[in-house]
Amino acid sequence: MKRYKSILSSFLIATMAFSSCTELEDENYSQIITSQFDPQGDDLGALVGAAYVSWRPLMIGRSNNSIYRTNEISSDELVIPARPNGWVDGGMYRRVHEHRWTADDANSSEIWNRAYAGITACNRIIFQIESGSLPITDAKAIETTLAELKVLRASYYYALCDFFGNVPIITRFDVPDGFLPEQSSRQEVFNFIVKEITDNLPLLSDQNDLSTYGKFNQWAAHGLLAKLYLNAEVYTGTPAWDKCIEHANAIINSGAGFMLEPVQANVFRTNNEGSKEIVFAIPFDEKYTPDWENAWTLHMETLQPANQATYNFQGSPWGGICAVPQFVDTFDPDDQRLKSTWIQGQQFTSTGAILNGTMGAYAGRPLIYINELPGVDLSEEGHGFRIGKYEFAQGALVGLSNDFPMIRYADVLMMKAESLLRSGQADAAAELVTQVRQRSFAANPTKATVTGAQLQQGSTYDYGLRNHQRSTTEGGANVQYGRFLDELGWEFAAEGRRRQDMIRFGVFTTKSWLSHVPNGDYRKLLPIPRVQLERNPNLSQNPGY
Repeated sequence: MKRYKSILSSFLIATMAFSSCTELEDENYSQIITSQFDPQGDDLGALVGAAYVSWRPLMIGRSNNSIYRTNEISSDELVIPARPNGWVDGGMYRRVHEHRWTADDANSSEIWNRAYAGITACNRIIFQIESGSLPITDAKAIETTLAELKVLRASYYYALCDFFGNVPIITRFDVPDGFLPEQSSRQEVFNFIVKEITDNLPLLSDQNDLSTYGKFNQWAAHGLLAKLYLNAEVYTGTPAWDKCIEHANAIINSGAGFMLEPVQANVFRTNNEGSKEIVFAIPFDEKYTPDWENAWTLHMETLQPANQATYNFQGSPWGGICAVPQFVDTFDPDDQRLKSTWIQGQQFTSTGAILNGTMGAYAGRPLIYINELPGVDLSEEGHGFRIGKYEFAQGALVGLSNDFPMIRYADVLMMKAESLLRSGQADAAAELVTQVRQRSFAANPTKATVTGAQLQQGSTYDYGLRNHQRSTTEGGANVQYGRFLDELGWEFAAEGRRRQDMIRFGVFTTKSWLSHVPNGDYRKLLPIPRVQLERNPNLSQNPGY
């Protein structure tokens, strides 16, 4: 499996050209593909691999706020507070926490540009295949390759639909000079994604093995459709719980070998490419994806500099992202996920010596991570539990080699469970939730069981402002199905999805936490980047911006 990852990564890193929505042609890339690459048989996998490249910076993008950071630090789960060594950066992280971002902020431009870069790559290769500029003669190979590219393209549109709603649908690479795409409604984008995946899914591979790892096979496509239908009411105004269940069941009943890992942490190991729980992953390798745009740098972003001695990292961590204390307080003390998700307490070197802080009030004092945080505008080194869900390998470089699980089997079970719950089948939903919980309460198995009645209760999250300037009380008892939202938080913490879940449960723009107060329902969508509006008069800004 490592051989696969290295080959794929080395090819992808050689084709890292980016282009925005309106920059639809890349002559140099075209020349490389057509004149220097003669695809034969298995080489088609490498050809298609070039179109997957954009998912790395789109999901993880370290330079600013791509999907991971935007979904997390805009939520009630994670925050990037001002630290003694910085992390102010013009106030952009604070604006995301407070829901005060603008059309000039990086979270909009990063997600927009990287998603359209992926779409452009798909359109480019589809055009080259369909035009015959690539010497492919195997009709079956052409059919399956085009199907995979179209589903992959749909996955980029899924990100755009989720964050922006109304975006242009571009399916051609050979566009005329001066081409300015028309804007489509969120409903139209949703319909396009569903049709593209549904039409092409039967042509995808049904294998779940080395040959399809990190690619869209039938099961990854079913997982993406399940996610679309889970959020259909948000995207279109019309729920589609039955459709979500249908596609979740396709994976559950696939016989393809998917199953829950006996220990959740196995999904997030450094060498996690063999996990039976992963349905679709974005591959990373510290040797082949080392640059800042494509490296998975979570360890550097969450740990303080002194923790270099804990893991013998090649570089010193930068500090930054941590848990919102109110979120941590929702965990049951006996839940194994409380320990495996969060790095907490006294920090030590790899040999067991006590670590001291290096700056601010903690300089020269024991570095102890506590579940306290003054606010988004103020913190010391020890404030806030740090993300420990992903294994940090001893001696790691600036980038990690952990593959990012974008869809996993626990997600499939929970999507089905939520759809059952919202369809009036609470007890059936509880059986699935209990199944997911069991591995996290191995020492206290009775606590793993949850009932349908419990899932219909409110949230245990103690919402309200909690910072050094102000404290208020809102609670979570009035959140419909709030206990299920809690279950999603406990299982999927720090997995780059919390904003989407909060929107679906009506909490994202209605509740307060830490230093955040509601700032408009329109914040469920990001603004279309100002630079795109200036380039293309066919685009209209999302309401509220």
